[in-house]
Amino acid sequence: MLSEPNYAGNIIVSLASLPEFLRKPILKKRLMEFFSMSSSDKMEIINNALQAGPTIPFDKFSKLFKTWLEILSTLTEEQRMVMFMTYINEITKNPQKIILFNLDGILEVYLSLNQGEKDTISKSVKKITDVLDDNKKKRLLLTIPDSAKIELGI
Repeated sequence: MLSEPNYAGNIIVSLASLPEFLRKPILKKRLMEFFSMSSSDKMEIINNALQAGPTIPFDKFSKLFKTWLEILSTLTEEQRMVMFMTYINEITKNPQKIILFNLDGILEVYLSLNQGEKDTISKSVKKITDVLDDNKKKRLLLTIPDSAKIELGI
């Protein structure tokens, strides 16, 4: 398993290496494709991203993550809810997948967004956490640093 190429990681690094004017439209197109996928395909994409993310140098990952958040903030509330809920469902089933991420660095990327983008993202995340059952909510909150909980209002 470990000897298999990290295709998702390689794609993420390649995409992150592009200048923003190329990275943003390519990522947006891929995000829009995500919403038309079957549930099992969505889960596979999320699992690949969660597996690849920690293996990517953070300077590359952070560029792509910021672009991803910027794009998500322009999508509909329903699309954001689908995306975040898919991630949250996987993280609450397998919390160890998020532990390897640089969560403090991810929070810094979020904090670098403009206020409108941060408000949009935090509103969606808060809506989801408000409707999670107690077990899922507890599992999720155990994985999130306190500083991020404060920033997101959860």
